[in-house]
Amino acid sequence: MKIVNNNRRGERGSATVKFMLVLLLLVLAANAGYRYIPVAYQGANLRQEMDTAVVKGLAASGAMRPVDIVTAHITRAAADNDVPSDAVIEIKPTGKFIQARVAYQKKVDLLPFGLWKYNYVFDYTAVPQGYLLKE
Repeated sequence: MKIVNNNRRGERGSATVKFMLVLLLLVLAANAGYRYIPVAYQGANLRQEMDTAVVKGLAASGAMRPVDIVTAHITRAAADNDVPSDAVIEIKPTGKFIQARVAYQKKVDLLPFGLWKYNYVFDYTAVPQGYLLKE
């Protein structure tokens, strides 16, 4: 005959504690994504708008100044994408085309109560590429 030992006090309640820890980690990860994804999306959108602006400057007609077109487009895109006011925006002609550079940093609270702040760094230089530059 086999005797079963039912004295297992150390194992009682451990599933609830594990579940609460996993739930806490999922909530923290969701919160970090909720705060980081919009900032990363705005950076990617600004990058695309910068590429579009330098192509528009390349295709400008003789009556319009290409630098003014690129400057207006990037300034509007910076306002739309919540770029900080202390961002570095450089637009300069280089030979046949116009080059645009935007650089800034943003602090993103990844953990609640400011426990961990991520420093999002955006630094991109847009130059026209592809068949538009071939002669």
